[in-house]
Amino acid sequence: MAGTVKTHNLSGRENIPLFRVVLHEPQIPPNTGNIIRLCANTGCALHLIEPLGFTLNEPKLRRAGLDYAELSAVTVHPDFESFLQTEKPERLFSFSTKHRKTPGSAGFCSRDVLVFGSETRGLPARIRDAVPENRRVVIPMRTDSRSLNLSNAVAVAVYEGWRQLGYPGAHKTI
Repeated sequence: MAGTVKTHNLSGRENIPLFRVVLHEPQIPPNTGNIIRLCANTGCALHLIEPLGFTLNEPKLRRAGLDYAELSAVTVHPDFESFLQTEKPERLFSFSTKHRKTPGSAGFCSRDVLVFGSETRGLPARIRDAVPENRRVVIPMRTDSRSLNLSNAVAVAVYEGWRQLGYPGAHKTI
């Protein structure tokens, strides 16, 4: 698959995603499965940057995502540069324990791109540094903590962004 951008399981739902969530070299199938489910439930598109630590038909990935894979768009890119070329994002936000801005002060807009690193290595410095300083986000936690689980971090970011936008597309009045 290297060198090829491949989209899986297009849902046929609304063509414009709330956000585009990017996972750079994710390694743990259940985390990505949970994020597929999150994206299906919030109207986000998911982009995976290779190499992946699993295959998309991995049982643990499918179990965590349950039947939600059919309800979300998952696109695999051979590298981050390919993602940038293909998607041409206007606004990137990087998430890292190395940043200072909190999600509540980030000022998200529809179709923003939220970029997260792998579970063990985080987001590479070259990607963190390519994002403007005012879009480098950290999710606060206790000073004696190392990091959040990747799927939890993505959920915090997506729901804070959705809250800032007034929950467009939500099925209940909030």
